[in-house]
Amino acid sequence: MKTKNWTLLVGFVLLTSWSIAQTVTTRTNEFEVDFSDPKKLVNTTIPVINWITPVPETSFAQDNKFKIKVEIESIAPLKNITISIKETAESATRGSLSIQPEGNEMYKSVVEKSLTLMDGENLLEIVAENLDGTKTISYKKVHVGSASLADATKLNRTDYALIFATDNYDNWSDLVNPIFDSKTIAEELRKTYGFKVEMIENATQSAMLKKIREYGEKKYQPLDQLFIFFAGHGTYDQTFGEGFVVTRESLLNDEAKTTYLSHNRLRSIANNIPCEHIFLAMDVCFGGTFDQALASSRGAEEEVYREQNQTEFITRKLTYKTRKFLTSGGKTYVSDGIPGKHSPFAKNFIDALRSRGGRDGILTLPEVFTYVEKLKIQPRFGEFGDNAPGSDFIFVAR
Repeated sequence: MKTKNWTLLVGFVLLTSWSIAQTVTTRTNEFEVDFSDPKKLVNTTIPVINWITPVPETSFAQDNKFKIKVEIESIAPLKNITISIKETAESATRGSLSIQPEGNEMYKSVVEKSLTLMDGENLLEIVAENLDGTKTISYKKVHVGSASLADATKLNRTDYALIFATDNYDNWSDLVNPIFDSKTIAEELRKTYGFKVEMIENATQSAMLKKIREYGEKKYQPLDQLFIFFAGHGTYDQTFGEGFVVTRESLLNDEAKTTYLSHNRLRSIANNIPCEHIFLAMDVCFGGTFDQALASSRGAEEEVYREQNQTEFITRKLTYKTRKFLTSGGKTYVSDGIPGKHSPFAKNFIDALRSRGGRDGILTLPEVFTYVEKLKIQPRFGEFGDNAPGSDFIFVAR
């Protein structure tokens, strides 16, 4: 019988496999296993590399100093971990670091390093080898410097919007404007800014969480953005000290609040969605309690940018991880508005979208806030989760 070379492509990792001296290459969640010598097949294991920082396949940085954090696990003891910086996978190494795990770190090792990168494109390569001779290789790209940032918009970039609107409740009083408001916002996002919009009407808590989970499992590009919007009833529990989104089936006398979507849970779930730039807006009563400290607005300050073209402006704005929120009020009730005329918050938010961001065609969050900050009930604007200083979320008119 003739010997053949087999290549197996799978979307997951099994820690135990039949191979010898094989190399496993990881990009996102794909693994290439090359069984080049079937005669030498023995029972072995595959090291698993998990990037904690950075998460995206491609990242952008203005500074040459770049921090990485990687967790590596293997059933067979780890022999060596190598970190290399290259221009491409095939090019020569610009610099490398070799680490020999010891003790318990031979089975689970956490590597945290600050690297010095060159301007332009850098390929970070992690190679983990265990005592069976099996190697796993994983890559991440990092673009450094203003010239590299200016080229960033040549990559595919998508803006997503996920809108939850509820005006029909099983146990709470019905509302008149949430779906009307949300449809108008959705249309502006599609028509003016090219967003891919999905609108969910009168959803249960389970349906909301299932849909948010779908967005948590999407693959995002580094400059992609996700806008999440809630319109409907909201409430606040003084004993728990927490705000809640009221879903279609929420019970009026639910002391445990198990039929409500808590702000704490929503904050955690939204923060963990693997999209670098997330903006969450809530037109609900007590929406301001999404801010854990119920602080005054912290988002009106922004980094001062020199005059620059639109490409540079967009990429600089989206260099830093974004976790921002805007709510229609603080720890208070807000008006649903007159039927067919939008809620006060939604009206001003729609006016901001229709402004198209002025002459440059780019609407930033500080600009959005100027449209809503003078409302009688003071909106709340701030940050949550892993938001980075200098971050922003932008609406780019087509």
